Formats: sequence, structure tokens, C-alpha cells
Amino acid sequence: PTGYLTTVLDNQGNQTATLVASGSNRKYVTINEIPINLQHAFVAIEDERFYDHNGIDLKGIVRALVADVRTRDFSQGASTLTQQLIKNNVLSEQWANENDSNISKMEKMERQVQRKIQEQYLAIQLEKRESKDWILENYLNSINLGSNTLGVQAAAQRYFGKDVSKLTLSECAVIAGITKNPSRYNPILYPKQNAKRRKNVLDAMKKQGYISQKQYDKAMADDVYGRISEHNDVREETMNTYFVDAVIDDVFDDLVNIKGYSESEAYKAIYQ
Repeated sequence: PTGYLTTVLDNQGNQTATLVASGSNRKYVTINEIPINLQHAFVAIEDERFYDHNGIDLKGIVRALVADVRTRDFSQGASTLTQQLIKNNVLSEQWANENDSNISKMEKMERQVQRKIQEQYLAIQLEKRESKDWILENYLNSINLGSNTLGVQAAAQRYFGKDVSKLTLSECAVIAGITKNPSRYNPILYPKQNAKRRKNVLDAMKKQGYISQKQYDKAMADDVYGRISEHNDVREETMNTYFVDAVIDDVFDDLVNIKGYSESEAYKAIYQ
């Protein structure tokens, strides 16, 4: 994953501001810092055979192929977490081209098939080189989780005001539930829709043996959306103070005039 938020510190090391450009609100965390319940929540709802397959899910492919043939739209694909990681970080440009409104339906279908083959091939190669933990760690640090947050750490802080390592089972299910549609399942804007998705996540975790009935019942009884609402009601968006603006201007000038950056490169370096 590339593109991270920028923090501004005072001379005592205290954070005074956060600079965020679109697509850069990400804070990297290692797999050991991510709760096992959050790891299992994503696996259960997104790729239940993640720990067993070699990068592609043959059972899922057959199921998706049947659906694709019926609709004549090769967009299902049964993407594993490994494939999603490839799509989001390697084939993102091809994904954009695939959805170009100026191409014909047939050409779009051909691009979809080509991109899917590339995605599956690269997923298999990646699984030969890296561990499941490496793949899951990078996936969880690059996934779009709504409200301009990328990765589970940024999402935990955005929605709950806490470090990802402190998330409860119920909160893990909320975040994992966002993935399918970050706009529709945003827990701040659409808590009812997210609640349905959270239940799906917890159902899948229980069915696959990741949690017990007692854990499931406790998570379902949790008033998690009340906490989300309370946290985001008091959350204030502040303007940069004049000295933060001055710091940004000084760093921008140094990058352009001393380091030789273009203005665009300097902007990305500061805000991403």
C-alpha cells in the first residue's frame, strides 16, 4: 500500500494537526497489532477458504461463473482476499480502464475477463512467495473502509476513536461489514444498513467456528451504534492554525526549490 496521512508535531513531540488528502488516510499496523477477531471477521465474510486456497477459490469461481453466464456480466469473479489485494494495489489502473464509459459492452466484457485472469495469476504467484499473514496484513492496511479511511487502523480511529488493537468483537464486525460497499454500509451515515451487515459478519464467524454462541449473543446485544454516534457527534473538524499553514508553506518551498520536486510531487509528499 502507498499513500499515508501526515501528522504535524510541535517541538515537544505532540501532534497538533493531521493532513489528509483523498486516498491517503491510512496508518500502517502489523498483523500482531490487529485483533484476531478482526482478522477472522474479514476472512469469514470475504473469503472463508482464505487459509486453505492457493490464491484463488475454485469453488467460488464455479459459483460465480454460473452467475456470470446467467447475467452475461463477468464481474462476479469470486475474488479472494489475495486477489482483492492485487486489484487494489497492482491492477487499479486496469480496473479504472475496465469501467470506461466510452467502450462497448463487448470490449468491457473482454477487459473484465483479461483483468480477472491477470488477477488470478498474480494471486497464485504472490501466495507462493508470501505467507497468509503477510497477505492479510497488507490487505487490512489497504482496504477502503469509507469516510476517507484506508486500512483498519484509520477506520478504528475514525469510527470509534480508539486504536485498532482495542476493538471489541462487535466493533470488529462493524468495520468488516463496511467492505462490501463503503458508502452504503458507512456506520455513521447508514447505521441500520451496517447493522444488517454486522449480523451477517457475526453469523459467518459463528458458522465457521471463530466465535461461540455466547460471544455472538454478547456482540449482538452491544449498543455499538450508540457509541459511534456519540463519538462522531463530539468529533470536531478544525481548521489548520496559522503556524501549521506556515509549516506547510515552508516544507512545500523546500521540496520545490531545494529538493527539485514539481509542485504536484511536493503536494503528494506533504499530504500523502
